[in-house]
Amino acid sequence: MTKSPISGNRSGRKLGQKVKKGKLKASSRRWLERHINDPYVQRAQLEGYRARAAFKLLEIDEKHKILAGAKRIIDLGAAPGSWSQIAAKVTNSTDADPRVAAIDFLEMDPIPGVRFLQMDFLDPEAPERLKEAIGGTPDLVISDMAAPTTGHRQTDHLRTMHLCEVAAHFAVDVLAEGGHFLAKTFQGGTERELLNMLKQNFRQVIHVKPASSRAESVEMFLLAKGFKGRRATEPEASAEDAATE
Repeated sequence: MTKSPISGNRSGRKLGQKVKKGKLKASSRRWLERHINDPYVQRAQLEGYRARAAFKLLEIDEKHKILAGAKRIIDLGAAPGSWSQIAAKVTNSTDADPRVAAIDFLEMDPIPGVRFLQMDFLDPEAPERLKEAIGGTPDLVISDMAAPTTGHRQTDHLRTMHLCEVAAHFAVDVLAEGGHFLAKTFQGGTERELLNMLKQNFRQVIHVKPASSRAESVEMFLLAKGFKGRRATEPEASAEDAATE
């Protein structure tokens, strides 16, 4: 169910196809050629996933087993919905008993078993609405959010890292003990404060780059496994309160 793609082209489509010259700019034509010849794009179409990003989650799960046993999942930055498709499948989510909540400011076609909120995750109302939509305590929070790129690498990194940080604090606020958090980040260094916060709250924190993530892409994924539970930080908070009295 969560097996990652094997090597080779299984779509039946011939690789190495060229896009005819026309009104497209050279850069657009090169992107389109890369897209239609991408074996992961072809596998996604063959296997019914909405985007090649599905295989990033599947490959990470193949090694780190974050989907196993998940009963409720929250998907941040969900559109077009390939991660939500996987989440609904592994949780046996249905419209009658929804176990997956998803959010994106972009539109997303409905997925059976997924409660979708079209809104900005940075909207102050978003966290509470996601909690209401999931109908219980999630075992997994996944985030493929990335800020719209500006072309300036450092700016793009900082903007996406902000989303990652907000998602991480949300995960700590909602996850069940033992749950996991997975979020997209960009190469260029994860902020030390964020890593320290995650290490305080999770048993293992690592960076991963699945094979299906294009080699030239600066994206990576931050994986925090084994949430220690909110009680783990309560003694520290109490000590700090006592020190200020």
